[in-house]
Amino acid sequence: MPEQTTDPTVAEVTAELAALEDPRVRAVNEKHGDDHGVNLTRLRALAKRLKTRPALARGLWATDDTAARLLSLLICRPKSYDRAELDTMLREARTPKVHDWLVNYVVKKNPHAEELRVTWTADPDPVVASAGWALTTERVTKKPAGLDLTALLDTVESEMKDAPDRLQWAMNHCLARIGIDHPEHRPRALTIGERLEVLKDYPTPPGCTSPYAPAWITEIVRRQQQSLTPSTT
Repeated sequence: MPEQTTDPTVAEVTAELAALEDPRVRAVNEKHGDDHGVNLTRLRALAKRLKTRPALARGLWATDDTAARLLSLLICRPKSYDRAELDTMLREARTPKVHDWLVNYVVKKNPHAEELRVTWTADPDPVVASAGWALTTERVTKKPAGLDLTALLDTVESEMKDAPDRLQWAMNHCLARIGIDHPEHRPRALTIGERLEVLKDYPTPPGCTSPYAPAWITEIVRRQQQSLTPSTT
């Protein structure tokens, strides 16, 4: 796309995205529920070139095209969205990658994040609720003051085993972070994980950490302790 003084149009940008479409990338993405075929490194390079363009971001989101929506989340201004817009966008996010990027790149940087966390966690839609749990996990690690970690563990213990996949994954992440970041709750987090056995048999590539909470907690804590141990060499 040549340098220009005005914002490129939605049509121009979607045409460039279409030119980046790779059937092999689409085949891999579709196995994970993401219906697009654009290499994410190339998508990020395009976003870097476009820089922040809030109006274009809204236009791209409105196309309902997954690649366009991913790009829109990279070039938007997160603080410009109001609470109702973000709620609508989350419910419109059809694919896992759009959902995850919306929560991580936009909602977490928005002043309404805490209100949405509380609202979404209680939502009957498990996909919406998973976003609430993702925001809760962020607070567990970065801003735990005011959170009732015991109550969170109670909920995980009673609901995670039978939760739908996306919600179960998000609750499991929260369980692991409580165990990792809060030593006083670590024994119970480990016990819950061991009893429920959620993701215990999840296929984990060599060199990667298992998402099974007891293994995850144990490995990350081991690394943290190792990094604090003075070298004897």
